[in-house]
Amino acid sequence: MKARIAILACAALLAAPALAAPQPLLNPSIVPPAVPVNIQAPADVRPFLQGHAVGTQNYICLPSGSGFSWALFGPQATLFTSADEQIVTHFLSANPDEAGTPRPTWQSSRDTSAVWGLAIGASSDSDYVAPGAIPWVLLSVEGRRDGPTGGNKLTAATHIHRVNTSGGVAPEEGCAQASDVGVRALVPYSADYFFYTNK
Repeated sequence: MKARIAILACAALLAAPALAAPQPLLNPSIVPPAVPVNIQAPADVRPFLQGHAVGTQNYICLPSGSGFSWALFGPQATLFTSADEQIVTHFLSANPDEAGTPRPTWQSSRDTSAVWGLAIGASSDSDYVAPGAIPWVLLSVEGRRDGPTGGNKLTAATHIHRVNTSGGVAPEEGCAQASDVGVRALVPYSADYFFYTNK
């Protein structure tokens, strides 16, 4: 009798998955917005990760020709999912694959894998880009590193889009004379980032 009960219990366990309700998709389809022609992603890549960034575009006042102007010295932002889960941090750092050349960097908050990007196209087309917003940009990935335990969440990326931008433009004032040199301005911005792979 005990053997028969054990057999029936095993059969029930094996049948359970077939009777379970379908599981929801963990990664719904990612659909980037339409973009200007000059920043369209290559035809052989597809998006695999999307994040909404909130942070700052950071500027410093420097001499420029016979005057002074704001110079970008990097972003500082955090990317979130639609459920407000942190997934990536975004900043400027030295690209180890280009002998330390400073590049925009994205690092996974989950496994610390990272990629470095180079802007290969930008657009301020008013049909797409909001007034007072930084340009939309297409970047190629020029460096990549797995995390210390082999994590590779980001390293499949070949291209990155920055789109749906808001804010982030350098100030119109505050950098006009020698005493302003060295002054920094951290300008709030937001954007959507799409990561593409050819794998």
